[in-house]
Parts: sequence; structure tokens; C-alpha cells
Amino acid sequence: MCTYTTVKDSVDGSAKGPGGSWFHVSDVTVYFDHPVHAMAEHTLNIDFADPSKGPSARVALELTAQSARQLIAAVQEALAAVPAELAA
Repeated sequence: MCTYTTVKDSVDGSAKGPGGSWFHVSDVTVYFDHPVHAMAEHTLNIDFADPSKGPSARVALELTAQSARQLIAAVQEALAAVPAELAA
């Protein structure tokens, strides 16, 4: 059963897309649903995009729930190690 819960937000960063090109990302969409490619029943899907550059300016992740939790923990651990003056 899908929740259809979708969270959208603004971000400021860069992503490496198809062809090895870097591009600015301004939007993130996160949702739990059926994956397109991953071998799992459901995944946490994260799309980073720059809509102003069209549909090809997008990087998508499909993570199992456990992998998504591990990613969250890794991000929190990495940020916790950064001095406050650098993490503004």
C-alpha cells in the first residue's frame, strides 16, 4: 500500500548527472513508493533537480527503507563532526 505522501523542498547544491556533467540542483522531492529500477517492493525515492534546465537535469535515488535510515544516520554523523562555523 502506498501512502502517496510527497515532500518537496528547496535545496542548494550540485549533482553529477548523465554523461558525467555537473549541474546545480534547486529542488528535492522525497516519497515512499514503488521503485522504477531498484529490486524492492517499495523504496524511499529522492529526486534532486533543477526544473529550469528541463527533465534531464535530475538525479534520482531509490533506497530501501533500511538503506534510507542508514543514509540519514551517516549524514547526521558527518554533520555532527563539522565545526559550527563551517556548517552555517
